[in-house]
Order: sequence, then C-alpha cells, then structure tokens
Amino acid sequence: METAKDIQAKPAKELPTCPVETTLTLISDKWKVLILRDLMPGTKRFGELKKSIGHVSQKVLTAQLRQMEESGLVIRTVFPEVPPHVEYTLTDLGYSLKPILDAMWDWGEHYKAQNGQ
Repeated sequence: METAKDIQAKPAKELPTCPVETTLTLISDKWKVLILRDLMPGTKRFGELKKSIGHVSQKVLTAQLRQMEESGLVIRTVFPEVPPHVEYTLTDLGYSLKPILDAMWDWGEHYKAQNGQ
C-alpha cells in the first residue's frame, strides 16, 4: 500500500493555514465522508460504491472520487477487461481518517440517543 510520502497531495501553499480547515477542505462534502465510510472495510468497485452510498448521481460520485484521488485519499485501479473493471481503495492517508469517522459515528449515536431517536 502507498504511504503518505508516496501520495502527491495538494501543495502546502494551496491548503489553509488552519489544520481543521485543511481537513474540512479535503473531506467536507457529504459524499466524500460517505465514500470514506464505505471504503474503510476495503476495496469496492464503482457500482458497489454507488449502490452503498445511495442517492448520488454517477457524475457527482465520479467527480468526488477524482478529487479524493488527487488529494491522495483514494487509489483508482483500472483492470483492462471488457467491460472495464475499476476499483477504488483507500490509501494509508485515507485510512488515517478512521479515528475522525469513528468520532463522528459516536457523536451521531450520542446525539440520536439524547433526542429520542
């Protein structure tokens, strides 16, 4: 698997100075967080991701995956088959977001419990 050093992430000059804002810049979109959630267990094909995420259009999902690939969070692997077979996997950098997603899960569960849901 690739390490964070192997990933070509955005140059530091393009990222905000605040670390919280940097994180939000990379994962703030609703779909990106759900993509991360669904890739945490392992590699998925495009169709599997689209189905597991739900009401996202193919165009939006493709755009989000491309942005995540450019940020170094996702690896896209194309298999030369007919029909084409494309898989997405989190990089080590992408997997390093797991504690953040776990905290979001815990907070969401706590919030729902407090509000009777």
